[in-house]
Amino acid sequence: MCQLLGMNCNVPTDIVFSFTGFAHRGGRTDTHHDGWGIAFFEGSGVRHFVDHQAAIASPIAELIKRYPIKSTNVIAHIRKATVGQVALENCHPFVRELWGRYWVFAHNGDLKDFAPPLDGPFRPVGSTDSELAFCYLLQCLRQEFGDGPEHAPDHAALRAALARIIPGIAAHGTFNMMLSDGTALFTHCSTKLCYVVRQYPFVTACLSDEDLSVDFSQVTTPNDRVAIIVTEPLTNNETWTQFQPGELKLFVDGLPQ
Repeated sequence: MCQLLGMNCNVPTDIVFSFTGFAHRGGRTDTHHDGWGIAFFEGSGVRHFVDHQAAIASPIAELIKRYPIKSTNVIAHIRKATVGQVALENCHPFVRELWGRYWVFAHNGDLKDFAPPLDGPFRPVGSTDSELAFCYLLQCLRQEFGDGPEHAPDHAALRAALARIIPGIAAHGTFNMMLSDGTALFTHCSTKLCYVVRQYPFVTACLSDEDLSVDFSQVTTPNDRVAIIVTEPLTNNETWTQFQPGELKLFVDGLPQ
């Protein structure tokens, strides 16, 4: 299956270290070679990069590894195609607008016999079950809360709504997912997700997929806090916390809620 990577922080931070290890799984240390993508929130905007090439061979992925884009919320994905051909339009993460804000979504898993009716503005462009699930999820949220910025729910109300909607999607198969509007990161685990929170006192972290380490005490301040959420642990010397199957977690300012 595909793999997910997310970052949520209390201050704008780059994801170069984590993405470097993650990208190696896109064709070198693992078989997720059917495309990749990443989205960075900056203010109300989103920098969105996708490529149907394997992450290990993509010049765009090489740019991301060398260009320290800073953000408080990032979602990345490497794809192993199961539904939908290898094509640019099928690369995660996907981006849509709701309540005057961009929403970014990525999914790991397969959904069987999933064909919800779509009767609003959200329609898939590609042919993946993942993009269909994203459109359906946003449609449900729009139906529950209404349209327009004045109807945007707070984090607690949105989390409660997701807790009602997601089980109906997950009943069709595996639904590990990440969703963000740039103010928080919502995550759901069907099978595999884990996270680590990096905060003071910072230590040196060593990647599992590359001979690379970073002493975070040299590149952070004592007030910084960064949560990294991923399908499989990226480092071999940090303590990663595993999600429980069916668990929905909200990350705000680098902390799980």
